[in-house]
Amino acid sequence: MFPIRDHNPSRRPALVTYTLMALNIAVFLAMWPSYSNDAAISRIYMDWAMVPARISSGDGFYTLITSMFMHGGFMHIAGNMLFLWIFGDNLEDEMGHLKYLGFYLLCGIAAALAQYIAAPFEWVPMVGASGAIAGVMGGYLLLFPKAKVDVLFIFVIFFKVIPLPAWIMLGVWFGLQLFGGFGAANSGVAYLAHIGGFVAGLLLAAPEWRRLGGTAYWARTHGHPPHSEARYRFQTSRVPVVRRSK
Repeated sequence: MFPIRDHNPSRRPALVTYTLMALNIAVFLAMWPSYSNDAAISRIYMDWAMVPARISSGDGFYTLITSMFMHGGFMHIAGNMLFLWIFGDNLEDEMGHLKYLGFYLLCGIAAALAQYIAAPFEWVPMVGASGAIAGVMGGYLLLFPKAKVDVLFIFVIFFKVIPLPAWIMLGVWFGLQLFGGFGAANSGVAYLAHIGGFVAGLLLAAPEWRRLGGTAYWARTHGHPPHSEARYRFQTSRVPVVRRSK
């Protein structure tokens, strides 16, 4: 189950979102030669990733920010950038560039602190933008709960794209994080960072939601974006039929 796009076009270029994506990709490419060298990548992680035990010792507070621009592999960064690309532009559109940047960084810091609080003496490093992006998703849910999101479902041998309201797609995602956080110890996934970032996003987006009118804004827009939704046409590909000779 993968979201591939929403039906919520932004009204101005998402300069901050695209810059954040570019920075994440640039850091990933800079780290790429070290992924094949365990000693080198371990040194990088210990210096720049969020290591709870370092924070507890009063060191490495800067890693609460630097860790959110690092990733553990290609699929890790690809998934995170896909979610940021889908949900980030609309929040930036509503908040404005600088407010959105502050929102993103605060969500990332809150996510890292949630993971830290859960295991303050852990030496396993945490990397990834997913905590900050979870915050973006939480803010998106508050402002556009019924915006349509096209989700790709893969069922073993076939796939189908289904438009879903954002509250269903994001609600399922958050439920999976809760299930993973309480039932998958030592999974290697920072579920608590995802949960903390998502909750922080809801709380930090609340002033923007109130500025727009709060429940009156929901009543006015019926939970949809405050502008016309994008419409996509799904067409089957025209594959020529090849007939067998008898």
